Amino acid sequence: MDTAAKTVRGKDRYKSGVMEYRKMGYWEPDYEPKDTDVIALFRITPQDGVDPIEAAAAVAGESSTATWTVVWTDRLTATEKYRAKAYRVDEVPNAPGQYFAYIAYDLDLFEPGSIANLSASIIGNVFGFKPLKALRLEDMRFPVAYVKTFQGPATGIVVERERLDKFGRPLLGATVKPKLGLSGRNYGRVVYEALKGGLDFTKDDENINSQPFMHWRDRFLYCMEAVNKAEAATGEIKGTYLNVTAGDMEAMYERAEFAKELGSCIVMIDLVIGYTAIQSMAKWARKNDMILHLHRAGHGTYTRQKSHGVSFRVIAKWMRLAGVDHIHAGTVVGKLEGDPNTTKGYYDICREGFNPMRLEHGVFFDQDWASLNKLMPVASGGIHAGQMHQLIHLLGEDTILQFGGGTIGHPMGIQAGATANRVALEAMIYARNSGRDYLAEGPQILQEAARHCLPLKQALDTWGDVTFDYTSTDSPDFVPVATAAE
Repeated sequence: MDTAAKTVRGKDRYKSGVMEYRKMGYWEPDYEPKDTDVIALFRITPQDGVDPIEAAAAVAGESSTATWTVVWTDRLTATEKYRAKAYRVDEVPNAPGQYFAYIAYDLDLFEPGSIANLSASIIGNVFGFKPLKALRLEDMRFPVAYVKTFQGPATGIVVERERLDKFGRPLLGATVKPKLGLSGRNYGRVVYEALKGGLDFTKDDENINSQPFMHWRDRFLYCMEAVNKAEAATGEIKGTYLNVTAGDMEAMYERAEFAKELGSCIVMIDLVIGYTAIQSMAKWARKNDMILHLHRAGHGTYTRQKSHGVSFRVIAKWMRLAGVDHIHAGTVVGKLEGDPNTTKGYYDICREGFNPMRLEHGVFFDQDWASLNKLMPVASGGIHAGQMHQLIHLLGEDTILQFGGGTIGHPMGIQAGATANRVALEAMIYARNSGRDYLAEGPQILQEAARHCLPLKQALDTWGDVTFDYTSTDSPDFVPVATAAE
């Protein structure tokens, strides 16, 4: 790599024609990022023959002020301030031909409080840039001054627990199955059975909106009838995520207002509605004291592959800024993508007030969240009661464990499936609080509890050996190395 390329200055810098990006000022290896800079880390894979320094400078240029040729109108701006600056390029460990490029952006390049503007700048054009074979946005650091322009989660973990009166354990949920095809009445029946059996929440799935077999209004009415009956039967506060995702904001607001009128404590949106719509719904949720659940529908189309796209850790950061209260963040042991260390990084981003750099978790920067509320991570997708010890160990207490098929597929019915999950959870939390090594003794703890709970025994007999062991497509690039002292 030619790291010594110098920026052309003076009148030669503004001569008409084409100039390398690194010579236009987009490569500054001596630059010290300011506390007020936004920093992005890209994984770049240059085309054959393209110098990685030039590729990094090109990404910096094309995501800030540059175009393919010199333009004299640069002289009408404070160019030194507004240029993004690639200041560091490192080879990616064990990935020949790939490089980590660190790029700093002046805060004035971004509209306050707008994920749409942020993303349009950082990932707008550069992902189709021909000199690059592939490009991935791995991580970002936001200065406190920028963080404070966002409202953050509308409710937050602390207030959500207070509203639900549920403390000291993960929350339990289930996605109604099958996703599509149920009538409103049968849908409500699933919700009632699951909540009465011991779950805290049920939820719509990402693609249940308002189809011919079940209009949204019918679903909302039957679901809230089920919630109210389950609360009366159990004496516990219950909820169901009513998906208000629709084709336009007017319809979404109409559905959310109806959910509020019916007494729901939570509504749901899909990631595919877009960043502006997400922020609009977050503001509505805060104004109306509503918990806002975000299903990350569609994220895998650009987060899963390691060489190209946007890492989910970035999406998690954007969504914490945007103001949602829940976000699906992986299960590790379930059916969906999730390396253990990478997933821990996602959960830390959601729940910590300050994220220290943890390369082994894929977190490249310190991040101060400046008192923004915490975001509740949701574990969902192919999990069951027999994994309870692993889930608590890997994901912690402030999370929502959602067993869809692992509730509704129980051989003795939905209510029995919910009871099995609740008993497994409480048995594991009791063992943990009693000082037992609940991870190592997990299967034994579950078998002990199953002696007094037939639904749990049946769940363990049905799914006890079911696993989804596949190689992760997105594991961290850095692994801790033990020292001699250790």
